[in-house]
Amino acid sequence: MNILFAGTPQPSAKILEILSQDRDINIVGAITKADKAQKRGKKLEESPVSALCNKLNIKTFKPESLNSEEFKTEMMGINFDFLVVAAYGKILPNWFLNCANIMSINVHYSLLPKYRGASPIQSSLLNGDAITGITFMKISEGLDEGEVIKQFELKINDTHNKVLLENDLCNLAGSKINKLLNEIKNNKFQLTEQDNGAATYCKKINKLDSRINFLESANEIFNKYRAYYEWPGLSFEHKNIIIKIKGMYIKDAINDEHTSKKYNLKRDGIYVKTNDNMIVITHLQFPNKNVISASDAFNAYKDFFEN
Repeated sequence: MNILFAGTPQPSAKILEILSQDRDINIVGAITKADKAQKRGKKLEESPVSALCNKLNIKTFKPESLNSEEFKTEMMGINFDFLVVAAYGKILPNWFLNCANIMSINVHYSLLPKYRGASPIQSSLLNGDAITGITFMKISEGLDEGEVIKQFELKINDTHNKVLLENDLCNLAGSKINKLLNEIKNNKFQLTEQDNGAATYCKKINKLDSRINFLESANEIFNKYRAYYEWPGLSFEHKNIIIKIKGMYIKDAINDEHTSKKYNLKRDGIYVKTNDNMIVITHLQFPNKNVISASDAFNAYKDFFEN
């Protein structure tokens, strides 16, 4: 089978690597986002998919425009059975989707039609879901509206954050995709229309989502910590200083001795009252400083947290 891949971040690279290890699969190329400038300096940084392609000697395409004549000519000259898309980051035009000899497939990290859009993993954590999963779907022009080929569930546990859950979902997708492609090739599959009436959509995550004020419930704050673990993180403001939360857990505040004030700094954590309970911050980071433990904060910032 000839596969053309489209993806950008590290989880996408993992799926591409799994596909490349199948002797029956020939990766004819990979489309990924263009190299971007690093935060400091002018050096360009390639995507994880691009880096893997260099390692595996796979041809890469980094079009600025998917509708440019140059890109169209390149794609028309490639013979591929499947287009496999995993978090590429751009909406693919219809002319391109029709280039695949057999089918264009997307790997989506939710049980569609739930959480259409760009942040399904964060959304499942924000909402405290117990179950999520992956959807293999035939790509259509609408946003994640294509017919479902197959779905696989995954339980979410309390230790899952965005990074860990994404890794588990990626491993699940990687363990299923080769067999799925063979089933489609041999016409042993069935397409199922999505229920558009049951569809929900993800919001776009931005940097402002990181800020909390402890007026929410402890569960809501903890779910934000898990969802925003990779980016943008979780932070709060105290005495006009933005402090990042780098480790935390929920503690039952009933009859707790630490509820007398908003911030109660102890050697084992910063105890913070929420609107219904308490969280304990175990690790934190001040601006332009390294991450420190609550014990270090107790020694260096005890007066700072006195109300």
